[in-house]
Amino acid sequence: MRTKEFEPDEIADAAMRVFWQRGYAATSVQDLVEGTGLSRSSLYSTFENKQGLYQQALQRYSAITAANVELLSGPGQPRALIRQLLQGVADSELDDPQRRGCLVANATLELAAHDQAVADLVAHNFLRLQKALEKLIQRGQQAGEISTAKSPRALARFFVNTMQGMRVLGKGSSAPQRRQCLADVIDVALAAL
Repeated sequence: MRTKEFEPDEIADAAMRVFWQRGYAATSVQDLVEGTGLSRSSLYSTFENKQGLYQQALQRYSAITAANVELLSGPGQPRALIRQLLQGVADSELDDPQRRGCLVANATLELAAHDQAVADLVAHNFLRLQKALEKLIQRGQQAGEISTAKSPRALARFFVNTMQGMRVLGKGSSAPQRRQCLADVIDVALAAL
């Protein structure tokens, strides 16, 4: 039996970049062949089909978003950490000339409504971020830095939603307005604390 001459995680990362740029529906198997450097037969034997490869790409993307959870779990004042998180989202949108947005947000809009496996991956990603935000907000409330007038869970959900909305605005706003639009969202969101 011949061993595979490639690393499946590296292929999933390469496929992730193709899907992130083009979207699921607009990505052909040929695009994936060209983007990963594998033959069709190798892609199919490793990932079964395009959908299986897409799911692996979404799982690999969660490694990228894990940095946000680590940020929120680290030292620092809760309000400042939330600002840093939102500013990071804004900066990534402003620094991306391809305006790809967030792969999870893109998957949500394109597939989650009719693909349960994708919906589950998306929900896991959002819940992980929500839980990290909720813990941070609770810490801020206990320290008196964040008002206790609102539920930590509700505020965490609001900030997950805000981040995804920023990704959509980053993709959809005209270039001259993009920076100010995202800055306005950050300021108003932080006022909710």
